[in-house]
This record gives sequence, structure tokens and C-alpha cells, in this order.
Amino acid sequence: MVRAALPLLLILCLLHYSPLVFVLVFAKEGQENDPATLFTRASEMMNLRKYDGALGLLNAVLEVDPNHSEAYRQRASVLRHKCRYKEAEADYNKYLELKPRVPAVEKELSQLLQAQNSLQSAYDQFDSGDFSKVLEYINKIVLVFSPGCIKAKLLKAKALLALKDYSSVISETGFILKEDEDNLDALLLRGRAYYYLADHDVASRHYQKGLRLDPEHSDLKKAYFGLKNLLKKTKSAEDNAGKGKLRVAAEDYKAALAMDTDHTAYNVHLYLGLCKTLVKLGRGKEAITSCTEALNIDGELVDALTQRGEAKLLTEDWEGAVQDLKEAAQKSPQDMGIREALMRAEKQLKLSKRKDWYKILGVSKTASAAEIKRAYKKLALQWHPDKNVDNREEAENMFREIAAAYEVLGDEDKRVRYDRGEDLDEMNMGGGGGGFNPFGGGGQQYTFHFDGGFPGGGFPGAGGFQFNFG
Repeated sequence: MVRAALPLLLILCLLHYSPLVFVLVFAKEGQENDPATLFTRASEMMNLRKYDGALGLLNAVLEVDPNHSEAYRQRASVLRHKCRYKEAEADYNKYLELKPRVPAVEKELSQLLQAQNSLQSAYDQFDSGDFSKVLEYINKIVLVFSPGCIKAKLLKAKALLALKDYSSVISETGFILKEDEDNLDALLLRGRAYYYLADHDVASRHYQKGLRLDPEHSDLKKAYFGLKNLLKKTKSAEDNAGKGKLRVAAEDYKAALAMDTDHTAYNVHLYLGLCKTLVKLGRGKEAITSCTEALNIDGELVDALTQRGEAKLLTEDWEGAVQDLKEAAQKSPQDMGIREALMRAEKQLKLSKRKDWYKILGVSKTASAAEIKRAYKKLALQWHPDKNVDNREEAENMFREIAAAYEVLGDEDKRVRYDRGEDLDEMNMGGGGGGFNPFGGGGQQYTFHFDGGFPGGGFPGAGGFQFNFG
């Protein structure tokens, strides 16, 4: 009883040994010349999906009986399962040589050739960049006829990685590593999937495991040290930003971004860090570009919206700043910092829509009272309606603007309030409807006084020169 159970026990313990070991085991049991028993054990192994063990037993059967047709068929089936197509084809042909015109076997051979051609087509489609077609060939044909084909599973994982379906890559390589925990290609692909999901610790562990198995594996070395360099450069950027070394930090962020432009899950944070640094440097245009890149990756990133709003304030894009900051405030209504920035932007937008009295008089915001008065006199003379008979309507409009500008900038208190951004509409200033009009009838009276006359003359009379509009 014990002796009868011994062969199966030994087989189960030695599934991964060579065919010679199986032959020796059965020789000890006096069954080395019993292909029927070997074949039965091989069938049991196949039912248990122990294909390596079954393959070893079938090899042993054919060593004992080279004309065992069913062993050829079974071995062909195992080889097809593992996509060892040339060997499987040879076994099917050998079977058909021993037993010609068996429809079921001819069909299996046809399926084998179909799977073989589909696997080659999948490789061709991968090389041409049609990754969806790769998945179609593998899922619908190759893995249907060769479910144990590791090559096909690895190619599928590579196609999924190219399609940025990282969760599926992790799942597919997980199945491979269950069968072979030391598969270097699967470790590399799985590590890359975790890397692109920005789970760098897990990615690094996969790379390290692979390198322990093969320290000179070029792709694993490249992936591992590439990740280390990326994290090192990022830390340098953050440290320099924290120390106030903003220009160096900006260059570090740019260098980190250049390392892998496809690493969007991580680059979104690099773009944001760069944007914040550029805002602090006052480089608004560059900051807008960086924050926009971050938002292209994650449109819900409130920090990126806020920083882009701040950057637009630097470039005096008041409307754009209000739009970004308003959206950020809606997404994060409790953030008082965003609300304060939005109020600044709205104030700047409002100020941008009022008349720029400095620009109208052609003086800088730091101009002295004397400079403002000289500019006013010069422009009043240039645009006086009596001197512009041919374009009187334009002259009246310009003259009105000049008078309104001087009404504010020529008064020290009003000028201070204007510079602070206070609303002076109640003073009938602003150049719009209902405002100051020196040519309106029956309204406000405004008097221009030029002590000593207009420069250069041009009007009769001497001494003080006076215009009264009433």
C-alpha cells in the first residue's frame, strides 16, 4: 500500500526536476519500462495544471516508447500551452505521421499555427506603436490557445504600460510573478507601473529585487538609478526653495521635469513647485506656463489655480487673475488666503477700467506737481478747440480728458486718494457719461488759469490768460 503510493508522492515532490530524475525514480520502483503508467501520471499532472511536471513525464514516456502517439499529442498540447510553437508543431506532425488524418489533432495543429501567427503579429503591431491591436491579438487568439504563454503575457503588460493603464500592468505582472517570482521582465514592468503611479517606494523595491537577482541588468539599473536621481533633484529643488535660493530652485525643478516628461503623476507637483518659485521671483509669464502645465494634468488642483492667479496679477492680466482666483475660491471656500488674493485681483481689475490720468497727461506716476502742471498747460494749448477747427469734436474730447486729469492730479489730496485706488466717481471724474464736461451748457463752470500766458503765444492779448466755460 505504501509502495503503491510512493511514485505519485515522489512525482509531486519533484515537479521541477529534469525528465532524467523522473526516469530514475520510476526505475527504482521497477516501472521504468511502463510508459502507460508514466503517461497516466502525466495526465494527472496536466489536470492539476502542473505543466512542467507533465512535460518531464511525457519526455520520459517518449524516451521509453518513441512511437507513443498520444504522448506526442499530449506533449504538443503542453508545448502549445507554453507557446513553444515550433516544438509543438513537430510533435503534432509526428502524431499525424503515426496516425494520419485525425480531425481533432489537425484542428489543434491549425489552432497552434493561428496562435503562432497572432503572436508574431502582436510583436509587429507593438513595434509599429498600435498597442490596442497588440492587446486584441493576445487576448482574442494567443492566450485563448496558449494560456500559459509568458511571452504573450509580458508583451501584453508592455502594451498596457504604453497605453498608460498602470493598474492593469500591476495586475497582469502579478499573475506572472505568481508563477515565477524571479521573472526579471515582470519585476521591471511592475516597478515601472508603480513608478508612473508615483508610488516610488514600491517601484524601488521591485527594481532592487530584480537587481539582487541580476546586478548587471541594464534596464533595471537604468530604472532604479533614474528614480534615485529624480528624487535627489526634487529634494534639492525643495531645499533650495526653502532656503530662499529661488533661482537655483527654479533650475532644479526644470532639471527634474526634464528627466521624464511622461511621468505626469509626479510632474504635476514639480510644475506646481516651479510655478510657486517663479511667482516669488516675479517671473509671472513663466509661472503662468508652469501652472498651466500642472492644471493640464490635474484640472482640480486648487494650488495651481491660486498660483496662476497670482502670476496673472504679476503680468497685469487682471481679468484672468480674477477668473482663476474665483474658481479657486469656489473649490476651497474656507481658504482666506485665496479670498484675500481674489479681493486684490478684483480691486486691480476695477482700477484698470478707470481712466489713467497719468497716461492722459503723458507723465509718470512719480511726476512732481510742477511736471504735471507743465504737461497740462502744453496739452491744453495743443488741444484747445479754437486751435483745432478742422477736428473740433476730437479736440473737445481730448480737452475734456486733459481737464479732468488735471482736476485730479493737480490736487494733492485727490491725487493721493487716486494713487491709493480709491473710487473718485463721486467727484464727477472718470471721463464717462455724467462726468466732467467743460463744454456742456448750463452745467458746472470750470476756469483754466495760465499765469504769464500760453507758452509760445498764439492767442492775442498779454498777461494772464483765462478761459471760462459756463
